[in-house]
Amino acid sequence: MDVTEILNILPHRYPMLLVDRVLEMEPGQRIVGLKNVSANEPFFAGHFPGRPVMPGVLIIEALAQCGGLLLMGGLENPEDKVIYFLSVDGVKFRRPVIPGDQLILELDLVQGRGKRGKLKGVARVDGRVAAEATILGQVMDR
Repeated sequence: MDVTEILNILPHRYPMLLVDRVLEMEPGQRIVGLKNVSANEPFFAGHFPGRPVMPGVLIIEALAQCGGLLLMGGLENPEDKVIYFLSVDGVKFRRPVIPGDQLILELDLVQGRGKRGKLKGVARVDGRVAAEATILGQVMDR
């Protein structure tokens, strides 16, 4: 799934769209997405100037957006839906993410009931864990 397809599903737009591509997806089970971290990202100007680091909350947001694509992947008319995240648990940050990194976003659906889903997500750079979290989301009508 490329960014054009992602824009048809997620309501986010620049600078808040944090998923550039979906590399793999097993609907209702698993998704792997990609975020290219560019030095031109607007948050780098104020987040540790001189030694830019991607804010951890935005890494978790990137995981959440990728998880939203998984939860909405099997729905009819996903453009008429929006996903809200209800909770984020077990967040851990393992290493900084800096300009030039490729953030690989891997999420598994660990529990799903109706329009709700609990996802376990891991964000990696060069195969090393940068962050992880468990995210609960719910699909709603727009």
